[in-house]
Amino acid sequence: MQNETMDRNKIVIRTSVIGIIANLFLAAFKAVIGVVSSSIAVTLDAVNNLSDALSSVITIIGAKLANRRPDRKHPLGHGRVEYLSAMIVAAIVLYAGITSAVESVKKIITPDTPDYSVISLIIIAVAVAVKLVLGTYVKKQGEKVNSGALKASGSDARFDAILSLSVLVCALIFLIFHVSLEAYVGLVISAFIIKSGIEMMRETLDDILGHRADSEVTAQIKALINEEPEVKGAYDLMLNDYGPGKQYGSVHIEVPDTMRVSELDALTRRLEARVYQETGVFLTGIGVYSYNTSDEEAVRIRNKVQEIVLSYDWALQMHGFYVDTEKKTMRYDVVLSFDIPAEQGLKTLYEEMRIHFPEYQCMIAPDVDISDV
Repeated sequence: MQNETMDRNKIVIRTSVIGIIANLFLAAFKAVIGVVSSSIAVTLDAVNNLSDALSSVITIIGAKLANRRPDRKHPLGHGRVEYLSAMIVAAIVLYAGITSAVESVKKIITPDTPDYSVISLIIIAVAVAVKLVLGTYVKKQGEKVNSGALKASGSDARFDAILSLSVLVCALIFLIFHVSLEAYVGLVISAFIIKSGIEMMRETLDDILGHRADSEVTAQIKALINEEPEVKGAYDLMLNDYGPGKQYGSVHIEVPDTMRVSELDALTRRLEARVYQETGVFLTGIGVYSYNTSDEEAVRIRNKVQEIVLSYDWALQMHGFYVDTEKKTMRYDVVLSFDIPAEQGLKTLYEEMRIHFPEYQCMIAPDVDISDV
């Protein structure tokens, strides 16, 4: 796992360095063309390339900081720094879009007549190809190593290619028809860049706040756990993300009430090792539910309770059921949807239990709909 982290870090840094070099060259060429031809669109394109280079620098810094070893103050590592760097990159993209829109509006109000040369058009055409290739490469590398900052930079580079292409088209239209459209086209492109920046920021904010776990990952983990013959079910799976490739989780398993502690210890250790090896998720805790194995009356009661609970749409699942027919106690968990307050749901279920099982003392634990049941 350590080697995978090092390889990932190298890919992020190498890809970012390539982006910095390419964008600095493009910015220099476009800046010269923009000044010589008096083209606001080309000048803004050059500024956009500089912002892309800055984004790549921030990505490198974020990768370096995120790869720092855990310490006493941050025992789970620094992986979430990458989400902050991705947020900064998204903010730069948003700022570039807003700046481009403002400058485009200024040029609409007070237009300048551009003066393009054949050489400038060739350089712009080359820039389109370079940014398209660069954007595709950076985004693929970002998806490969799950780097939000790289994926954001790759998407931004693709928008830059479209922006440069629009500048080229405007230049050709001006040379042929003597009509300058670059300020208007720049305004339209700016709107797309702003939209892209907002979407990048929203996605990164979801990573920082914490979002619903990937259904494929949770299904895979539950399937691995349920392959153990002693396990009747896996529930309450919760995953915490501490950066790309750094996920910690906890889960409850349902096992027979006849299992010994030594058997449970061996089972949970086996599950922790297998889940980590096959998914990369480290289970920091495995809780235990016991289920009745030798009481037919307990089975009848469980089936009746489950029928009552699941008759409500907001009750998504019942698990962890155990009943003691001698002591007249029962306990179980219910996964409640976000459509109903937990207090209201519990009140309804307790009233049902008092009606159907007045002789039993009931304990119902509400569970949050964290992962797909």
